[in-house]
Amino acid sequence: MSAPKIADKKPVVLELEPKTYYWCTCGESANQPYCNGAHKGTEFTPLAFEVTETKTVALCLCKHTGNAPFCDGAHAKL
Repeated sequence: MSAPKIADKKPVVLELEPKTYYWCTCGESANQPYCNGAHKGTEFTPLAFEVTETKTVALCLCKHTGNAPFCDGAHAKL
């Protein structure tokens, strides 16, 4: 599997409402951190995740987290 593009070396902090979101895994989406279909023709697929209550989260943009889609600080080692 090829490596994803690093969209940024810091997370994006967002307040998310309850619903299903699709996190970009390829790093190519122009709508980071969400998938916009830019992965088409690659081995990447978006990661669906469910938010059940309104909350503030830090979503990974470096695409190297071990806890996708959430930031785990992996960007500090890149």
